[in-house]
Amino acid sequence: MPKALQYRAGSLIYFQGDAAELVYILQQGKVNLAYQDIETGEDIHDPVQPGEFFGVKSALGRYPREENAVAMQDSSLVAFTVPEFEKMAMANTRIVMKMLKVFSNQLRRLHKQVSNLMEKEETRNSEGGLFNVGQYYLKNKRFSQAKYVFGRYLTYYPSGRNAAQAAKFLEVAETSLLRYGNGKGPAPGGPEAMSPHAGPSPQGQDGDMSDTAKAYYDAVSLISQEKYQQAYLSFKKIEDANAEPEYTAKSVYEIGRCLYLLGKYEDCIKHYTLMIAKYPKHPDLGDALFFMGQSYEKRGNRDQAAMFYKKILSLTANEDSATHIKAKRALKALEA
Repeated sequence: MPKALQYRAGSLIYFQGDAAELVYILQQGKVNLAYQDIETGEDIHDPVQPGEFFGVKSALGRYPREENAVAMQDSSLVAFTVPEFEKMAMANTRIVMKMLKVFSNQLRRLHKQVSNLMEKEETRNSEGGLFNVGQYYLKNKRFSQAKYVFGRYLTYYPSGRNAAQAAKFLEVAETSLLRYGNGKGPAPGGPEAMSPHAGPSPQGQDGDMSDTAKAYYDAVSLISQEKYQQAYLSFKKIEDANAEPEYTAKSVYEIGRCLYLLGKYEDCIKHYTLMIAKYPKHPDLGDALFFMGQSYEKRGNRDQAAMFYKKILSLTANEDSATHIKAKRALKALEA
């Protein structure tokens, strides 16, 4: 029998990649479906109106969800199992014709995107750029920033072409930070760090990083100094200015981390819920889910926390990644 469900504003109804077992109809409220355009990588947001179905394709096709579904307002839904939905649809041909029209349009759009995508070359090199930023900070004795950047590199690219060197540089940054403090002591660059084969520096044509980039890494430094409120305000300024999309997205993640470190667990959950809706493919998605799980755990909601840890384990195929290991340990501690 179809089941009536209630979701509060900001609640996640399902994640991209989840097993699809139910079809939903929105009775009241507002639901947003968030996913990425396969051609442009742009974040797409499809609002669901009252009276409309969602989650149909994946449920009927028996494949994982293709989007994140988030309740943007307090919402009332009705959930159908696939047999229940098929029975209802067979009794109402108008519903079937409407769905066929929608699916036909989506398939044509998907075919066009795939064709265009096959003609394009991949030009971005995020891995090399991140490694170069770490080198830049290490050379300039900004050890806390270098430590953070090389740590992120090893999280994102544990088997990357610069992984071994990043691990060495991370150790140098940590040792130098403990021995000299940030911005002090001899420059640890050396010939290897300054090798011309390492690629271009993260500097602009005027010899400096952009103001937004400097503001971002200065805010990261504040976190390493445990100045969480100041870091929060700095990241918020970057988000509000929205001058450079890359650093805006990074700052959105860091805002949630600051909220967690400030002990504002409910605000952390709400913030990351909105982040996932806006950036469903955010590179820090796993870490955001971990902080959400930790926040639920701090609030005493162990079942909800376990759900987030399990979601991380299903998302991260690399069992050696830091996020996977943290989630596995947290889940084990909950189940002990």
